[in-house]
Amino acid sequence: MTDTPPDLRFLASHEWIRLDQETKIATVGISNFAQEQLGDVVYVELPEVGAVLISGDEVAVVESVKAASEVYAPISGEVVEINNALEQDPNLVNDSPYDGGWFFKVKVEEDHQENIDSLMTTENYLQRLEEN
Repeated sequence: MTDTPPDLRFLASHEWIRLDQETKIATVGISNFAQEQLGDVVYVELPEVGAVLISGDEVAVVESVKAASEVYAPISGEVVEINNALEQDPNLVNDSPYDGGWFFKVKVEEDHQENIDSLMTTENYLQRLEEN
């Protein structure tokens, strides 16, 4: 099982976010639990660079041999980069959900920091998974 990094924040819908405090760029992906539930990922539809995301909105789709699942924006902001490697190798989501399998990066506005702080910590997220 992939170790869950301690510096992430999570949505209940299994998206994770990692904020670089210096650049205010947040990287977003789905959790190891989510990719395990989906099975082999065969396609990822990502938002476009420049798209303005609103927290909670559906912004991407991940398709597997079992199902398709929506990916929600954990924070509002502008998409500044997408993981183009997922086009050629969507299985990166399965192989490396917290590193090579990230989905997109968002420029976070200063006034949205409290939104990130309100998300589940890694410890809270893992505890929630154990309880369910």
